Amino acid sequence: METAVKPVHGVWSSEFFLTTYISMKFSRFFILTGLAGAAIWLGGCATTQGVRNPTGVPVTEMKPDERGFVAGTGIESQDLVAVTDKMARSILGIPEIANAGATPRIVLDPVKNGTRFPINKEIFLTRIRTMLNERANGRVRFLDRAMMATLERERDLKRTGQVTAGADPSLVEFRGADYFLTGELQGISTHTSQGNSDYILYTFHLTDARTSEIVWESSAEIKKQGLEDAAYR
Repeated sequence: METAVKPVHGVWSSEFFLTTYISMKFSRFFILTGLAGAAIWLGGCATTQGVRNPTGVPVTEMKPDERGFVAGTGIESQDLVAVTDKMARSILGIPEIANAGATPRIVLDPVKNGTRFPINKEIFLTRIRTMLNERANGRVRFLDRAMMATLERERDLKRTGQVTAGADPSLVEFRGADYFLTGELQGISTHTSQGNSDYILYTFHLTDARTSEIVWESSAEIKKQGLEDAAYR
């Protein structure tokens, strides 16, 4: 039990003032600590509403053919768009496609990547195929060889009567290729104390499946220099 400090001869003692002063300091400390804790808790809750860049810069949406502020000397989206747009336009203009009596069938052959950049190289042919399918208006068709195992299994199910068939399943209707489309990425890289330099040659060609003749070929060249190297994920 605390003993109240009484005034001596009508004057409060120094012990009373010291006790009061210490009590006020502790009260103020606990109040400030409580407010700081509440602010931290509220701030933590607020961050769950959306994650921002640590530098305070929010995410910026850009067009694929734009060069962004996060860039290196490697292959980037604007390079992909520029190269594949050029190839798709060029293919549609060659006589073997533009003046074909019957719709040519094309099979994609894997792209070779001879650069130092470990990119998804097949994205080039995927975009060329998509562009041609969108803009060719049926003047060219692509054969989906990646689906062969699935297609053969479906054909066998029809032949054995396990599923219905809209046509005679004994007939071989898988079409053969008229042309093969493929490409290659080649590069020259230089690194010095002043930075990095990368030159990349993009080449694509269309080969006649019957004669092995290259009926079309085109290329694009891009060179970049900078301090920052590229890292791919």
